[in-house]
Amino acid sequence: MTADNASTTTAIARQIATEIGARPQQAEAAIALLDEGATVPFIARYRKEVTGGLDDTQLRQLGERLIYLRELEARRAAIHEAIRQQDKLTPELEAAIAAAATKAELEDIYLPFKPKRRNRAEIARERGLGPLAEAILADRSLVPSELAKAYLTDEVPDTKAALEGARDILSEQFAQNAELIGQLRAYLQRNAFLRARVVEGKEEAGAKFSDYFDHVERWSGVPSHRALAMLRGRNEDVLTLDIEADADDPRPIKPVVRMIAEAYAIGEKLPGDAWLMEVAGWTWRVKLSLHLALDLMTELRMKAETEAINVFARNLKDLLLAAPAGTRATMGLDPGIRTGVKVAVVDGTGKLVATSTVYPFPPKNDVRGTQAELARLIRQHGVELVAIGNGTGSRETEKLVAEMLGDLPPPKPIKVVVSEAGASVYSASEQAAAEFPQLDVSLRGAVSIARRLQDPLAELVKIEPKSIGVGQYQHDVDQYHLARALDAVVEDAVNAVGVDLNTASASLLARVSGLGTSLAEAIVAHRDANGPFASRRQLLDVSRLGPRTFEQCAGFLRIRDGAEPLDASSVHPEAYGVARKIVKACGRDLRALMGDSSALAAVDPRVFVDERFGLPTVRDIIAELDKPGRDPRPAFRTATFADGIDDMKDLKPGMELEGTVTNVAAFGAFVDIGVHQDGLVHVSQLADRFVKDAHEVVKVGDVVKVRVVEVDLKRKRIALSMRREAATGGPKAREPGRGPDVRDKTSGRGAPAKPASREPQGALGAALMDALKRR
Repeated sequence: MTADNASTTTAIARQIATEIGARPQQAEAAIALLDEGATVPFIARYRKEVTGGLDDTQLRQLGERLIYLRELEARRAAIHEAIRQQDKLTPELEAAIAAAATKAELEDIYLPFKPKRRNRAEIARERGLGPLAEAILADRSLVPSELAKAYLTDEVPDTKAALEGARDILSEQFAQNAELIGQLRAYLQRNAFLRARVVEGKEEAGAKFSDYFDHVERWSGVPSHRALAMLRGRNEDVLTLDIEADADDPRPIKPVVRMIAEAYAIGEKLPGDAWLMEVAGWTWRVKLSLHLALDLMTELRMKAETEAINVFARNLKDLLLAAPAGTRATMGLDPGIRTGVKVAVVDGTGKLVATSTVYPFPPKNDVRGTQAELARLIRQHGVELVAIGNGTGSRETEKLVAEMLGDLPPPKPIKVVVSEAGASVYSASEQAAAEFPQLDVSLRGAVSIARRLQDPLAELVKIEPKSIGVGQYQHDVDQYHLARALDAVVEDAVNAVGVDLNTASASLLARVSGLGTSLAEAIVAHRDANGPFASRRQLLDVSRLGPRTFEQCAGFLRIRDGAEPLDASSVHPEAYGVARKIVKACGRDLRALMGDSSALAAVDPRVFVDERFGLPTVRDIIAELDKPGRDPRPAFRTATFADGIDDMKDLKPGMELEGTVTNVAAFGAFVDIGVHQDGLVHVSQLADRFVKDAHEVVKVGDVVKVRVVEVDLKRKRIALSMRREAATGGPKAREPGRGPDVRDKTSGRGAPAKPASREPQGALGAALMDALKRR
């Protein structure tokens, strides 16, 4: 690394450290590890001494900022060199380039030097009008029209043409003033308004965007879900969006124009001032307003997308780390009406052992035959759990299963309604075809439903994260950044739980630190050819898996009941020596010591610190010996839907029900209460206190108690509350500017909601109830 590169890295590390709440040395150490190819899970778990204990969240933030800041430095160098080659680089300009903190600031500085097509200002200069522009700007006491007479030529026939040319030159100068542009941008960010209007003639076709047909709110306060809704309306040619500055300011000279004037000391008393003030206004209208409006619209979109991606990532993490039912034989039911209910039975390891299709609904109505077939499969395979997909026909299927289970002798299986989001995507995938080449696509979905109850993480990693359906507007955001964020969530979840080396699928192994699709497939191929791995060290026998990769992945892979007990834990092989010193100090056999909390509590971790392994690692080893292979996921629990409540028509205000959180947005949580239509617990109804963000209270997969507030059958909307106090009159006042939105249950898409400023009162007010709509 050159001295310049080292200096740049140090500066970047210092900036990132401030942003993530760390010391510069911590950030610099983490950057070095990432540059060496280490993964975030590996660094967070096994290099705590090096980074000073940075966690995976800090490391993810560091990684994202590192990409941006390195791109910024590369652009800074390119702009510096481009201006230098033009022989226009001054010490002041060089300092400004070095001080620019964002890409936008850099581009503002570079604007006057950027190669451009021949424009009106350039033509005016070619006609000799540059000195006229300079003279007017330099001496305001002179009358511009009188000065212009000295510059008349064949190409400049009159004073009007001369002054227009001077205006074009000065306007370009004003519009390329980086400091001025920065000031105007900051002013707009604080004071501008976003206005949405309906495109004439699109009122009927764009009815779902009706709340934005004539909508205005301050740009700085637009929440992400409303911003994305309006942007979608614009993309569908239903809405026009405008950034308005000082639209309601009664003064003849608007503040934005006065800011331009002040940058060049343009007053109102001298003869030249009036003309220059007109140039300032013209510059704003023709050049700067559009340029800055595009900047703000881009920033609005990026901020909204970032928030939407963060919401999706949080929900995905909660879903992936949901409680597993464990190694119990499970029957998966993929409900269908005319096409029948698809049945798949998997054993405790997830191996498919039986399939069937039953037809309890019209037109066949074979209820008895269906119940007999399900009972037979349950008895034959010792089924302990029945997983029912929550799609069309789920409640009818659940009712049928409940009646069938009622006739069975104990012990009876437990029935659970599970989300089938993404199951159809998996069923039609190449991976599913390779796993079940002879199985019908619809039956593959039933297998997925059964397995995701046993182990949500192991099954959901087979599905593209975007298809799991726990996000807002995932189809509207930048797909590259969405994929990066969701992949990071999956990687962190998989490595937090750990993976059984001898049973994991290639899809699951591919998410382990340091591996990937190719090496995961090589591990499975080696396992198939040579039998189960007896130790972690045997991974080095896998083709193309070298010491560096082994270092990254070994600690996250588990071998149950192997020759080396530590292989079943998260203790890294590089630290086995420390673990054995601890065991020896306790005077116990390793297997006997593992799980003995009282013996391990007496161990002083400081005794085992050496030059390589510090106190954090020793403490982690002791904790792992105490609870070897511990699973960070919660205990398995299911929601119990109320008997006789199968349809929205069965709901009455005041009913107390149990349900499962299916999605969480900033404005509230969607809850499945078993009536084919998720209800919304608005953020104001989540708790008996002020809640800024729904994620503070609930997460996807939570089982919650709710109360029905109100039901709108016509629009298929359900308002729920989790507050202990009686709900009378609907949700209380929410935080200013916060409003819910509409979300499509299957795709995560949303449609607009009316802003808080225009909400009608009552629980079924537009803002709340529009969030409940499913298209």
